[in-house]
Amino acid sequence: MKKGFITVLLCVLLSAITAYGVVVKTNVQGGSSRGAAFNDGDAVQYRTVNLSQSEYPDFTYAAESAVDAVVYVEVTVVTQNQYQMDPFFRFFFGDQYSQPQSREQKGSGSGVIIRPDGYIVTNNHVVNGASKVKIVLNNNKSYDATVVGSDPDTDVAVVKIDAEGLPTIPFGDSDNLRLGEWVLAIGSPLNLRSTITAGIVSAKGRSMAAYGSREDAQNSYKIESFIQTDAAVNPGNSGGALVNKEGELVGINTAIISQTGSYSGYSFAVPVNIVKKVVGDLIEGGVVRRALLGIVMQPISDEIAKELKLSSMNGVYINEVSKGGAADKAGLKKGDVIVAIGGTKVTDGASVQEKVASYHPGDKTTVTFVRDGKEQTVNVVFQGTVSDTGTKDADGAVSFYGSKLRTASAETLSKLGIKSGVEIVSVGPGKVLDAGASEGFVIQFVNDEPVSKPEDVIAIAKKARRSIFIQGVKASGRKAYFGFGKDE
Repeated sequence: MKKGFITVLLCVLLSAITAYGVVVKTNVQGGSSRGAAFNDGDAVQYRTVNLSQSEYPDFTYAAESAVDAVVYVEVTVVTQNQYQMDPFFRFFFGDQYSQPQSREQKGSGSGVIIRPDGYIVTNNHVVNGASKVKIVLNNNKSYDATVVGSDPDTDVAVVKIDAEGLPTIPFGDSDNLRLGEWVLAIGSPLNLRSTITAGIVSAKGRSMAAYGSREDAQNSYKIESFIQTDAAVNPGNSGGALVNKEGELVGINTAIISQTGSYSGYSFAVPVNIVKKVVGDLIEGGVVRRALLGIVMQPISDEIAKELKLSSMNGVYINEVSKGGAADKAGLKKGDVIVAIGGTKVTDGASVQEKVASYHPGDKTTVTFVRDGKEQTVNVVFQGTVSDTGTKDADGAVSFYGSKLRTASAETLSKLGIKSGVEIVSVGPGKVLDAGASEGFVIQFVNDEPVSKPEDVIAIAKKARRSIFIQGVKASGRKAYFGFGKDE
């Protein structure tokens, strides 16, 4: 009897010690356990419910570290009411009421502080046309903001407030995002400030046909390679942050697809690798310097894959190569299939756009392509748009609206009988050519300010509000001038 009693007692003690150890381990892991009572007939049974947080994704660090760097953006837009110009309105109410009347409209969105000295990134469509921009921080402090620059083609804009020591979100790497990875969307949807929602990356390199109807976009350079998520995003989230579990900025929330105007399960963000490049250009010079590869591409179809005996449907087929463009100079031809840029694989046109958009004119990289069934790699030097200004070639010439500028040599200045100036060494398609300028023209004044080097021309042109007026001497020695309107 005694041995049996001792055996039972030992079993009870061991069971109690084991149960205690499980509870302690669970609490150490950051979770908890609760006893729940269940009726089973006449008997009451107790079961332990494990609420350990280790079994669930933890977003607390990302949310708490990023939320203070996401701001509320309030914009004021002045609109004109044109209905007063109707002749019937004038007949009944008189001329004093027939003039266009202006009124203010309020709008809102979100933004992300990217530098502690007050630089904030948001969407172009949030601040486009705004006469006043106001920023409200998460601590409710408000500041008037100025628009530093915007890029309709990527729907990215930068505004600046007069503040220091602001919280920021570090940039991540959107190329490293994986399908199914958890992300957080932070913004002010429907005026609900500092709202945080969670979702996963549903797709990468997504394009949206409906989003291409933006009137302010230049379709030839439009970049559509969105991160698609199922994090809840609504009007007011535009310009807010998409962050990963480490609290790094991986995208700027930009759009939704919905038949009702509110969230239906599909939200889209501009990848941060595109945002970084655009923001850097806007802060540095107010305009985006866009790299061009110089090809017309199309997806790989079954017919193309069979004809070229491709082992994969990934990549893009080159349908046309622009003469004199970056691809042409690198030796790429019609019929080649691009499979990688800069060592990163590309699967479709959107991924090619995204990768090229991360470069500046003049940058060098490698392009891997398939020709005659063999994979080859060439070096490519990206070119810029015809309106690109300030880019330096390998020989030191500076681009300026389709032309190339260089400081006039002492020999040229002596020949023309002038002391200083900037020579147009080549003229290509662009505003300088359209204005009638030719090679050999030496620029002496831009908007009545003297210039002696290309950087002077660029600096004066950038601060011009509407037009650029240039005076100088032709190669023949005759004084001349020309001008053109500045890009909006």
